Amino acid sequence: MHSAGALRGISARVDRFCRDRRGVAAIEFAFIVPVLLIMYFITMEASQAIETSKKVSRIGSMVADLVTQQQAVVKADLDAMMQIGTSTLQPYNRSLPTIIITGIQITDEASPRVQVAWSRKLVGTTYTVDAAKNTITTVPSTLKIRNTFLVRVESDLGYKPIITWSASNSQTLGLTSVFNNISMSETYYLRPRRSPTIPCSDC
Repeated sequence: MHSAGALRGISARVDRFCRDRRGVAAIEFAFIVPVLLIMYFITMEASQAIETSKKVSRIGSMVADLVTQQQAVVKADLDAMMQIGTSTLQPYNRSLPTIIITGIQITDEASPRVQVAWSRKLVGTTYTVDAAKNTITTVPSTLKIRNTFLVRVESDLGYKPIITWSASNSQTLGLTSVFNNISMSETYYLRPRRSPTIPCSDC
């Protein structure tokens, strides 16, 4: 009798345990939360990457616009313009852009040559010359018009997603594959606005 009663008691407890749904919500929550967090970070990162890409394009257009409003420039002017361009990336600060400004002279010949008149480059925080004077370069065929001057601005950024970046650069957080450095770049060509050419006296 006691054995049969004990068995019925155990059976009743097992039956109650099987019908108890109080822990289901907690288990479901534990499974869903990581998925929701991943979706949140992906959405946040995608929107920030798109905004940063727009800013990289804006660097090129803004710097080109500033240069082509000048009648003449010096290295200090070009360096200041590139620094202004860099500041447009804020508040993004996980990597620094490369900016190259090139003055291009297309010669007045039957088969015009596309030559570098002067150039200036910013890599991180270092300012240097890019291509040497009179170096042959290229421009789109629609812009290759004899005896004309062009200003080319190239902006490039290795975008680092926050899920793969650490301030010390000693390690990355989360994903460490192809997503840890996304290349963003843009090239703009503009013509001088106030003079036929824009010389740089000390470039």
